[in-house]
Amino acid sequence: MFRSRSWFGGGWNRPKNRLSLDHLKYLYSVLERNTTVSENNRGLLVESLRCIAEILIWGDQNDSSVFDFFLEKNMLSYFLHIMRQKSGGSSFVCVQLLQTLNILFENIRNETSLYYLLSNNLVNSIIVHKFDFSDEDVMGYYILFLKTLSLKLNTHTIHFFYNEHTNDFPLYTEAIKFFNHPESMVRIAVRTITLNVYRVQNPNMLQFIRDKTAAPYFSNLVWFIGKHILELDACVRNDIDHQSQHRLANLVAEHLDHLHYLNDILCLDIADLNAVLTEHLLHKLLVPLYIFSLTPSPPISMAVVTRNLAAVLNKVVDIDIKEMNNPRVSSVVALFLLSLVFLVITHRPLINALTWVILNADHTVFKEGAAQILNSYIENREVVALGFGQPVESLEEALESSAASSSSYNYDQSVDEGNSSSSTSTNHDQQISESPSPPTLSDEIEKVNITDEEKEKLLLNAYRTPETNRPFLDMVLSSLDCTENDYLALLALCLLYALANNKGVNAEWLEIVLNRSSPSGCSKYNIILIEKLLQIITLSSQPSCRIRLVTIDLTLKLLSQIIGIGTSNVNISDLHKQTIFSARNQSMTVLRNFYKSEDIFLDLFEDEYNEMVKSVLNVEFLCNDSTILLPPTGTPLTGIGFTRRLPCGEVEKARRAIRVFFLLRRMCQSINGEKEMLLPLTNPNQCVQIDNALDLNNSDLIACTVIMRDGTKYRRFLVMHILQLILVEPDSKRLGWGVAKFVGFLQDVEVNGDKEDSRSLHLTIHRGGATNNRTPILSAKFMFDDHIRCMAAKQRLTKGRSKARQKKMFQIAQLLEIPGQLNDAQFPSSASSSSSGSGGMARPSSGRQPREHRPLFSTANRVPGVASALRRDSMPSGSVSRVQLNASRSIDG
Repeated sequence: MFRSRSWFGGGWNRPKNRLSLDHLKYLYSVLERNTTVSENNRGLLVESLRCIAEILIWGDQNDSSVFDFFLEKNMLSYFLHIMRQKSGGSSFVCVQLLQTLNILFENIRNETSLYYLLSNNLVNSIIVHKFDFSDEDVMGYYILFLKTLSLKLNTHTIHFFYNEHTNDFPLYTEAIKFFNHPESMVRIAVRTITLNVYRVQNPNMLQFIRDKTAAPYFSNLVWFIGKHILELDACVRNDIDHQSQHRLANLVAEHLDHLHYLNDILCLDIADLNAVLTEHLLHKLLVPLYIFSLTPSPPISMAVVTRNLAAVLNKVVDIDIKEMNNPRVSSVVALFLLSLVFLVITHRPLINALTWVILNADHTVFKEGAAQILNSYIENREVVALGFGQPVESLEEALESSAASSSSYNYDQSVDEGNSSSSTSTNHDQQISESPSPPTLSDEIEKVNITDEEKEKLLLNAYRTPETNRPFLDMVLSSLDCTENDYLALLALCLLYALANNKGVNAEWLEIVLNRSSPSGCSKYNIILIEKLLQIITLSSQPSCRIRLVTIDLTLKLLSQIIGIGTSNVNISDLHKQTIFSARNQSMTVLRNFYKSEDIFLDLFEDEYNEMVKSVLNVEFLCNDSTILLPPTGTPLTGIGFTRRLPCGEVEKARRAIRVFFLLRRMCQSINGEKEMLLPLTNPNQCVQIDNALDLNNSDLIACTVIMRDGTKYRRFLVMHILQLILVEPDSKRLGWGVAKFVGFLQDVEVNGDKEDSRSLHLTIHRGGATNNRTPILSAKFMFDDHIRCMAAKQRLTKGRSKARQKKMFQIAQLLEIPGQLNDAQFPSSASSSSSGSGGMARPSSGRQPREHRPLFSTANRVPGVASALRRDSMPSGSVSRVQLNASRSIDG
């Protein structure tokens, strides 16, 4: 009946202080008495291990004798002993043991204590222990333990993990075995561990990684990425109806993680690792899969017939059946993947080699690779046989072979599944790589004793060839055809923009290759590319085109960069300039057809302008969106954003016409170096702001009580400005002045009378724009002193709303140059109305003071007789005098 309920049984000698050396000694005695794990004592061991971690962390910061005792008794050996047991319940204890070790190493702060823990090599023994990784908890805590250890790596602690004498590095070699684990969190942890290892600039350790693990790891990693790409391509091909967007988004996000990981490795600037990784990326993935997929495959049947006929006639024909059977992705996916490469990776040798292949190479690159370019960047490079295929050995097998052999492992072989001639081609590739190749241009340049910059210029001059066969560049340019739709064109634009803005790309190369139509150099931009872009712009201004807004925006963005908009010298021919202006005029003509629906058109017009100003196109964010891989759709039910799909219905067609007009108008103004003077329709700098102090002399005011939905009451005065409704309260510091407590646009006001009270109105002031979520900025009941003032207020609000909307519609008519409304006497011109519409009020500064004094109406009107005329034009019964305003100051607002 007196048996203890704790894990520790009836231990009467258990110390009362949980965080103490005595308690650690007690826990040590528990471990000594329970050396064998069983179902009966596993709970006791788990609790003991958890408490040991807490005491060690406390001792690290408070009592050094705790660690002295831990090391004296070599308690880590007990941990290892428990791990190696196969008895019942050991897996349960292993989970707690790994958790304890992770907590311990994660929280330890004293370097001396850390060195003591790592000094006896027991941690490496724990790392190489064969855990039961089929248990998810064991797998999770094991990889977390390795990640925690990698975070402790530096130039000093690296010697506890990498053994130079045995040439062994278990922390790294055991971690990379899980690079392709099905669980994404494990794969992410492996990437973190490898990057933490690479960041430790230890020459011997990096040499070990380069000689023993780099080729096996990178070749298997590239193959894993390639399989993932084939899965992504299959998803795109099968998701015609946009039913697998979530899965496609996950695949794209995973591929982006791969690219950022590769870029992180390359940015560490470790020359030996970068050379191996660049070689494998180019010749095992980018060229044989990405570039290979840019051109359509010839019919296999024709190749087979030709080969059989050659065999009968005993002739030799150059037909590569292996190339015919090489996996390929759709051209849409290929353009998308290449865009991501140029948006993410900036390593100069890799990017320049890939750029050269796209812009200057032909089909011979599938046999020769990018050797000429790589030779100018990488010294003593090890040639990798070109081809997309699965490595001969898995990574684990390769690491075991590497450990068993003192020499470095030659990992430049690959196997092509289902290909009977794979061994022959592999041997052939090996012979090519081993036999001395004839000297190339880059080899000759390397022998010259000049600087790297001069070598690069010689290469540039060598590649200044006139018209050559460039099938990959031709494919990219032909993809810009938007006659049917912009499916391929958007992705080709993304590639061109990413290529032109990658800081690793040689700008001179780009200019030389893209200026093939003007070898004399008289034109600084590519005529062919410009004309392709102008075709898109011209088509986009047509009423029935199937070009999305994002394609138009990106086209104009790329064109602006090519012709130098934003610089002192805009380089564009008169003919091309006229084409852009004609497209602007055509878009204006299309937009006039939507001008008739006044109310909705004004809201759409202002909303689209605000959206255009607010949402600047970011190509990197655009390429993170997996939906651009799917065929263009016109239904909003897919959840795709409006700018990235085709319009649906008349309202969306009007929105598209408005946005196209804005984009082309802005482009034309940029070419002419003009500033926007007519947009937005309402200049916020000329509007009354909250807490502005207003001169209300000679103003018509209507006193009212504002009752909010929660019952709160405020005493205010209602003022109608040219475009705004203003609620003011008297200024206690200045006679005849008021402070704006609320402002809203008259065009957004909705007025309804109260059926039960003739003195009250229900006012709702909506947020501007034509969005579905029209959350009102004010919804309240306004109670006036009598029904006469209530009627006057309703009339002024209704009339003010109508006039405000008419004024803005007239401004739009001026922008669209609609005949018959350009010289309407009812409204001044836009330029003059923007200046006089503010009523002569002083513009608030950017750092507006909360109680800035400003007159509400122009001082030009403050002459004898004007105030009386203003009062006669309004409702006399609905106004108050200055005496009433001053008397109202005592009312609590």
